[in-house]
Amino acid sequence: MALVNKALVVGGGIGGMCAAIQLSKLGIEVDLVEVNPHWAPDGAGITISGPTLRALRQIGVVDQVLQHGGSWRAIDLCDVNGELLRTLPMAPTTDAEDLPPAAGILRPVLAGILAEATKASGVQVRLGTTLTTLVQDADGVDVVFADGSKTRYDLVIGADGINSAIRKFVIPDFGGPQFTGQGSWRAVVPRQRENSTIYLGSHVKAGMNPISDKECYLFLLDKRPGLDFIPQEDWPRCLAELLEEFNGPLGGIRRGLLDGTLEHPRLLYRPLAGHMIPGPWHKGRIVLLGDAVHATTPHLASGAGIAVEAAIVLAEELASRRTLEGALIAYVGRHYDRANLVVTASGKLGELEKAGGSAEEHSRIMVSAQEALRAPI
Repeated sequence: MALVNKALVVGGGIGGMCAAIQLSKLGIEVDLVEVNPHWAPDGAGITISGPTLRALRQIGVVDQVLQHGGSWRAIDLCDVNGELLRTLPMAPTTDAEDLPPAAGILRPVLAGILAEATKASGVQVRLGTTLTTLVQDADGVDVVFADGSKTRYDLVIGADGINSAIRKFVIPDFGGPQFTGQGSWRAVVPRQRENSTIYLGSHVKAGMNPISDKECYLFLLDKRPGLDFIPQEDWPRCLAELLEEFNGPLGGIRRGLLDGTLEHPRLLYRPLAGHMIPGPWHKGRIVLLGDAVHATTPHLASGAGIAVEAAIVLAEELASRRTLEGALIAYVGRHYDRANLVVTASGKLGELEKAGGSAEEHSRIMVSAQEALRAPI
């Protein structure tokens, strides 16, 4: 007898969609609910590491991601004027050496690819709604939705993000994510180079990663003492001020932000917050996945990746264990160390950046973490 015949995934982000796809492959009847009626995230670009490409191959969408995105095999380090200082080759991922070491894509495009794969897998998707009540017993979970409908499930997966509403049913005393003291700026700009590029200023480091043949996304982290609200109309000026010391390509982008000639930049600012919650990540038949339990900053470009990996591991354990409790315990046991590595190393990198710490230490932490993540899941 199958451990799970009918499952509910709450949250239609990257992790939730991948979980729904993988569970559907097991023959499980899957419903997915997403509160956003448009099922389209805000955002500019997203970097997809080699290990994440490997995971997306297992989901079944890597070819579409590479077709619609951009990829690279090295990182160019440039000075404030855009002059090349050196090029750093990137190592391939273990058991996926035919894939590029890294790629980038517009976040809404990635979401669209996964949405089509979710629907094609037979998952029943309900947008613009969520649940209002969860009541579980030893044999199942009774769910009441916002429209008043009711359904009983064998398993409920909370993949509803950093501010998860499902989390309170599993970890009711969790105090919430913590602000890291940094903010993240992103914008879509014309592609400048074949490789990923890092521009090294005296106080600011900015980067550009390809997301298509013609575009890349600019990313920049700044230091902030608190959770400041920045009106969206001020975003172009604020980002331009952070780019003030740069000339060359970044100088041109700065001028385009100020005079409005930068076309369709998709500007986005987000204060960075995160957490790493110890196991267990389940209570009875309700289990958490992705940012609900391991929200990270973007320093290793692996936040989405560990959510995809979590979906794969959860499905594999459900397929191989004799009891649901054993599967949910094994899921955390297999996945925790990789997720913790990403959250912890990213946090250390952020602290070094805020303190103006050693570039050598920054590089050591990043290289060590990336090497560990290239190993098989």
